[in-house]
Amino acid sequence: MNTRKEILSILSEMIAFAKVDGIVKDPEYNFLLGVASQFGLDKPAFDALFKNQSEHVIPKTEADRILQFHRLVLLMNVDQVYEETEVGRLHNIGLGMGLPPSAIDQVLSVMHQYPNNVVPPKVLIDIFKAHYN
Repeated sequence: MNTRKEILSILSEMIAFAKVDGIVKDPEYNFLLGVASQFGLDKPAFDALFKNQSEHVIPKTEADRILQFHRLVLLMNVDQVYEETEVGRLHNIGLGMGLPPSAIDQVLSVMHQYPNNVVPPKVLIDIFKAHYN
């Protein structure tokens, strides 16, 4: 279970990522609000993160880091606009979490094979498993 500090960090990172192109579009905001809701964070606390980012905490386990990377891939594609700045930023976030560069590249490459660029969780997990073996 994630602590409040970890939840705020996860959401802060996602909000910062959504802001890469200068604006948080409605589909991105709604996606982020849905994630916040899943974590049990109320709307006022969530909205406060747009003004005051939380301290950055790298997820502890490999599974949590992969899950956060997947959330970011979903967020990147929720507005159905593909921007190189987002791809580069996502790649760097994955590297910063210690994920294998080749697995990151493969996920970013295969996402175009799926509707709305949404990589199914099993495919994503299989990619990372293959790179750890």
